[in-house]
Amino acid sequence: MSTTDNTPSSAAPAAAESSVAPVAAMGPSPVSPVPARNSWVPWALGGMALLSVGALGLAWSTHERVQVLESELVRRQQLAQDESAEARMLSRQAHDVATQSEAKLALLEAKVAETALQRSQVEDLISSLSRSRDENVLADVEAGLRVAQQQAAITGSLEPLMSVLKQTDDRLARYNQPRLERVRRAVARDMDRLRGVAVADVPTLSIRLDEAARQVDDLPLMASPKRRVSASAVPAASAPVKPGSQAMGEAADSLPEMAWWAVLRDQWQVFAGRAWVEIRSLVRVTSIDHPEAALVAPEQAFFLRENLKLHLLNARLALLSRQFDQAQGDIGQAEQLLARYFDVSSQRVKAMQEQLRLVAGQSRQATLPRPDDTLAALTAAAAGR
Repeated sequence: MSTTDNTPSSAAPAAAESSVAPVAAMGPSPVSPVPARNSWVPWALGGMALLSVGALGLAWSTHERVQVLESELVRRQQLAQDESAEARMLSRQAHDVATQSEAKLALLEAKVAETALQRSQVEDLISSLSRSRDENVLADVEAGLRVAQQQAAITGSLEPLMSVLKQTDDRLARYNQPRLERVRRAVARDMDRLRGVAVADVPTLSIRLDEAARQVDDLPLMASPKRRVSASAVPAASAPVKPGSQAMGEAADSLPEMAWWAVLRDQWQVFAGRAWVEIRSLVRVTSIDHPEAALVAPEQAFFLRENLKLHLLNARLALLSRQFDQAQGDIGQAEQLLARYFDVSSQRVKAMQEQLRLVAGQSRQATLPRPDDTLAALTAAAAGR
């Protein structure tokens, strides 16, 4: 307030001085003015001192507050770290507890599933025990027929169905229940129908093909260099022996002095006969329908026999896999190889051809009959009709 009051009074002399200065310049003043005193300077210094003291106090208080806030921040940071460590420990413990809970839950679910399975088994057992004796017999017979039908479809044989039908007939005969006589009659009809069906005996046919494959190495080829002695040559060689022996006996009885000549003549005849047989065996004239059979080299005979074996083994595999068309094709190719390259006049080749024709004739696809009459009779008997 004092500063604002003194400001107009100091400004007034200054204005008076400025107004008087031009007048003084115009001429000497008779009266000299009195200089004004600067009374505001102490007040300004005092205000500045007060401001400085206030600023120092404010800075000190601010410093104190900053230190307090810093210590509070450090304390809270340490507290937050402790709480975060504790939270991590608690989360780890919670994770372990959750893992244990999941394991226990899985164990409980497994036990519940096992209990449900045991319950279903017990219910099935109770229901099977609650059924009557007739129903059990019918169910067992039907299940046996279903299994036998599947086995017959897999193996291609009627033996499973025939054996099950025979067992069913024997079981129903021992049971001796009048309401099941219709089932026995249906079983007899199915057995008669199965007996009338011709099905290929695959095991026997495969054994025959294996035996034929083993005999391939012993079959003579058309171009084989081995000599064959005909059946007519043996009597020709042995025919002169009998007359010689008789002549030798007669000469020994009648003319003892001519015995050595008869013996020499007989020996010569035997030697000549054998020599003639050997000479005839050196040259063999054979009628060959296929010229390429005579051109088979000895080293190619091995591959020819192996090809024949491959055809026989392929036919065997086709029979085992129920591919009868493919089996007949391989057997036909094997028969063509036998007729073209092998000696068809040999007994072994003839036996092989006869065996292959027999296998090809029996390799036929047959539709397996179903025991429909027996299944229908079982269904009717189970329904109580």
